[in-house]
Amino acid sequence: MDKIRALFIFEILGKPPEHIVNSLEKMIEELEKQKGLEIVRKEIHEPKLIKDDENKEEEKQIIDEGLYSTFAEVEIVTDNLKLVMSIVLNMLPSHVEILEPSDFVIKNFDLSGLMTELTIRMHKYDEITKVLMLERNQLLRRLNENDKIIRESER
Repeated sequence: MDKIRALFIFEILGKPPEHIVNSLEKMIEELEKQKGLEIVRKEIHEPKLIKDDENKEEEKQIIDEGLYSTFAEVEIVTDNLKLVMSIVLNMLPSHVEILEPSDFVIKNFDLSGLMTELTIRMHKYDEITKVLMLERNQLLRRLNENDKIIRESER
């Protein structure tokens, strides 16, 4: 297989700014440990303070004051498409761009393996989401019950 050149963008949100830069550096160090992968370019951008006026109204309630955002651009070269897919599934970049080659020839068996890996991951996320939704609904139900009890006791 031809060499694969790919660009990943990893974004992070948090505080203090030094911590999010450090977290990105550690993530890139972990990526560098991958066998069969060469990092040919990496750039971590300066953290920027998130301002309330940049966010939608519903996001303003979630975002705490003093949060910073930054991102890293990491360009890799490998000959292993499964490794690229593993990075996508395990490190969750916000953007992936395959720079080279412009065309792929992939065996049915290899494509099936990649699709199965993706399907397994999606099922795990679906299961987690369903459990969290159930727990959320139970908590809302309890809150509503307690609210009703409080209102009745105030009468």
